[in-house]
This record gives sequence, structure tokens and C-alpha cells, in this order.
Amino acid sequence: MAVKTALVRQVRGITLAGKTDSNHWVMMDGPPEFGGSNAGTRPKELLLLALGGCTASDVISILQKKRVALDGLDIHVTAEQRDEHPQVFTQIHLEYVLHGDGLRPQDVERAIELSETKYCSVNAMLRPAIPITWSYRIEPRHAARPAA
Repeated sequence: MAVKTALVRQVRGITLAGKTDSNHWVMMDGPPEFGGSNAGTRPKELLLLALGGCTASDVISILQKKRVALDGLDIHVTAEQRDEHPQVFTQIHLEYVLHGDGLRPQDVERAIELSETKYCSVNAMLRPAIPITWSYRIEPRHAARPAA
């Protein structure tokens, strides 16, 4: 069994820097009213990015192996959270927006299904605790992608 490690170091107040085995630092922070300085992503937001990044990597890889011409992928992650503490996520929705011409719905659906049920380890960890749903849409290659 592999062991993974992470280091979280206080910078100032609740401004934190984190580093994992890949040796890349990530800044985390909170708003000034809680002792932060708005210098980084909130830790809970990183969880949503981890889920989106994990499944995006899978879907892109699966479609490449099927020789599907994908011009781009955006995943819009929406999460609802409780108002009371702990303010946990109560449900998450992933909207996959695939850009390209000639993308077949059956290829897209199969790639997403494989990611969601077999390959995405972040999804596998969250799924027992949080309902995760998904949808997708295919946009033509020349459709303008909205700014991030």
C-alpha cells in the first residue's frame, strides 16, 4: 500500500501553504474577518477542484484512447452546502462541457461513466458521503469558450 504525505504550514493567521509528495506548494486562505488575507483558495474549494481535475483527466485520457478529437473540456462544479456547522457539502453536480466537432454522445457518456464509477479516486472517496450527479453538453469547435 502506498503512503502519501502532505505538509500544511501556517504563513500568517489562517493563511496556509500546503505541499504534497509532488513537491508543489498551494496557498490556502480565508477572509480577513476570520484571520485570513484572501491570499489563496479556501480548503473546501480545493476539494471541488480536486474532483473536477480528477474526472477531467480521466475523461480526456479515455477520449484520447478512443481517438476522439476533443478541442477542449470545461467542467462546471456546483456544490450545495449546509448553513449550519459543520458546513459540509450536501450534494455536488458536475456539468461537462466538451468542445469539438463530431463528438458522439455515446463516446462522451461512456468516458464520463468510466471516470465516475471506476477511475476517479476523488469521486470514489466522496461518493459514499455526498450525492454526485452529472450532465454534459457538446459545443461545436468554433463556439466561443467563456472566459474563466
